[in-house]
This record gives sequence, C-alpha cells and structure tokens, in this order.
Amino acid sequence: MLKPAAPDHRWIASHIPHQGTMCLLDSVQQWDEQEITCVAYSHSAPDNPLRAHGRLGIACGIEYAAQAMAVHGALLAPADIQTPKVGYLVSVRGVKMAVDRLDAFAGALEVKANCLMASESNMLYAFTLSADGTLLLEGRAAVMLNAESLAL
Repeated sequence: MLKPAAPDHRWIASHIPHQGTMCLLDSVQQWDEQEITCVAYSHSAPDNPLRAHGRLGIACGIEYAAQAMAVHGALLAPADIQTPKVGYLVSVRGVKMAVDRLDAFAGALEVKANCLMASESNMLYAFTLSADGTLLLEGRAAVMLNAESLAL
C-alpha cells in the first residue's frame, strides 16, 4: 500500500545529488517499497537548466524519472546508513514519447517510478510522466549502484 509522504523540494534536494534549479521535483505524493509518485512544476520555469532553444523537449522527462528513482532510493535507505549508494542511469529502453515537449503543459507533472527488480548492484524501473491525466512519456530504466567502485 502506498504511503502518503511529506518530502518536499527541500528534503529532495538534501537527499539527491542535484542542487539548485537542477533539482526538478517539488514533492513526493506517495511511495512504498515498490513505487513512488512525485510532482513537479519546474517544467514551466523559464530557468529550467534542461531548456534548449527556448523549449523543454519531452526527452528531458527521462531526467525527471531518474530523479524520482533517486528519491525512491533515498526514502528506502536505512536511516543509519553512513554513505548511501550512488546510482547511475546506464540505459533506458522501451521509451514512448506521446508529445514533443514538456513545457506545453501548465499544470503539474506527475512522475511515477515502479521498481521492477532490485539487487545489491542493479535496479530496473518502469516510469511514466503525465500531466492533466495525459500520458506524456513512458519507459524503463536500468540503474547501476555504486558503479564508481567497479572502475577501480
């Protein structure tokens, strides 16, 4: 069962590597061990760092989904953990884009991520972005945990 959540933008920014305007999510709507739903309004911001040529393309929604996955990991991390695992997005698959741009929607973006598989070193998520009840983007993403230790 999904838990109502209070994490807001300030909490999110303190628990993921993205800071300032690059922290794209505004709040967590609900979450449990398998999935998370976040809300974002930054797609409408003129200073959104992902904007190019005066627009925010739909592919940027993958970054919104990746941040939701990072927040999910932060919420699931044990409270007593010294160094949280760092996740790296290593691939996206099955991405379907239903629109051309994210900034065409004035209302909130709903960003959902559902953990399909998790191990000590990898996670696989399905994700969707929607606005006003319209599906904008969906796909799957593979995340490698603590990949920097593999390079040594």
